[in-house]
Amino acid sequence: MKINLLILYVLSTIVLISCKNNATNNNENSTVKKDTIALISVKNTSFYKGNKPYFFVGTNYWYGPLIAAKNIGDRERLIKELDLMKEIGIDNLRILVGAEGDGGDSRVHPALQPKQGEYNLDLLDGLDFLLFEMRKRNMYAVLYLNNNWIWSGGMSQYLEWNGYGTVPNPFLEEYTWDEYMNYTKQFHSCEPCKEAYYNHLKFIIGRTNSYTGKKYSEDNVIMSWQVANEPRVLMTPDHESAFKDWLNETVSIIESLDSVHLISTGTEGKHGFLQVMDMYERVHSNKDIDYLAMHMWPKNWGWYNIDNEKASTLTSIENANNYMNEHIAIAKKMNKPIVMSEFGFPREKESLSLNASVENRNTFYSAIFERITESKKTNGALAGLNFWGFAGYAKTNEDNGKWMHGDDFSADPPQEPQGLNSVFASDTLTLELIKTENKKLLDN
Repeated sequence: MKINLLILYVLSTIVLISCKNNATNNNENSTVKKDTIALISVKNTSFYKGNKPYFFVGTNYWYGPLIAAKNIGDRERLIKELDLMKEIGIDNLRILVGAEGDGGDSRVHPALQPKQGEYNLDLLDGLDFLLFEMRKRNMYAVLYLNNNWIWSGGMSQYLEWNGYGTVPNPFLEEYTWDEYMNYTKQFHSCEPCKEAYYNHLKFIIGRTNSYTGKKYSEDNVIMSWQVANEPRVLMTPDHESAFKDWLNETVSIIESLDSVHLISTGTEGKHGFLQVMDMYERVHSNKDIDYLAMHMWPKNWGWYNIDNEKASTLTSIENANNYMNEHIAIAKKMNKPIVMSEFGFPREKESLSLNASVENRNTFYSAIFERITESKKTNGALAGLNFWGFAGYAKTNEDNGKWMHGDDFSADPPQEPQGLNSVFASDTLTLELIKTENKKLLDN
């Protein structure tokens, strides 16, 4: 009897032990790692796909689950877009697993969670189907589970649900961005809001894919969980404490639910921490945050000037390199990889026409791609890029770019001009750049 108990104990221990940081060397030793898709893991400042270093140029495809939905989606478009991405070497998609509340035309509609704790079953099916189709193409998903911004409901919607009053929508004339930020910062100390959000984490991470039969926590198509899109310390330095407490609790819950897949914050970097690099470093000191992130928005940050496009494109490249260097230095210091998980650039004159020149965009993209080429050669900490974003075969209103319920989704969020930063299937020169870069990363 003692021998049998000992055997049972040893066998159960083998099954239960899984550590994401040594998964590369134990790929055949657990049920999770017998997946036909290689697990993405981290070792020092590098990602590994199975036992090989993994560097990538991927994209943002936040709307993927919406067009993958059986009833309200467009699966024919989804398949065409996934095939096109695969053709140009894109195998890493950053995807929204959220959208809260059914707001106006400046909000994602339909919402995954139209009411707190209630889910749109068609969109859950769409998420399952998207991951199923990505599996066929050996693609990886970075899934972010909340949003600092109103375009998908996000943190501000949780506050409204829990008695904090109407969200001061900054896209309406009566409200300012400061009012919105001051409202949203309350999320990180709102106990019922956090509880509802944690329930969302548990629901999604604990889900079983209806097409593959795989639990999300055991599906290697998922590269990582991001706690939110661009979570920020808002307005004043004294908000750091509440933000950090929320972040650490969130990371701890995700780790307890899924100790295999990677965790990241989804932050835009220094820009989200009151321009204080030390704060960025402090907030990312949690050992269970597996890699760092940063974003890059030359137009939004005032680097790019529509009246002086050629010169300001070069200024944007210079500033982008400096911004990346600051964050890469922190990644090296913390011995973690870093991904630039958003960067966008408009067409000439910020035109929404698909016929407008993308020469300046391609110049900017090429400069960013050079950085990851060099990082691969030197085994650097910059390990991935996700441009914003892939719009594929979407049809948009080129006159004013306004999005309304029922329109195609493009890469640009509903409250922004549709097509402003989107890369379409017709942008052949940009797609060729991406294809060439991904081939370099694969060959070198």
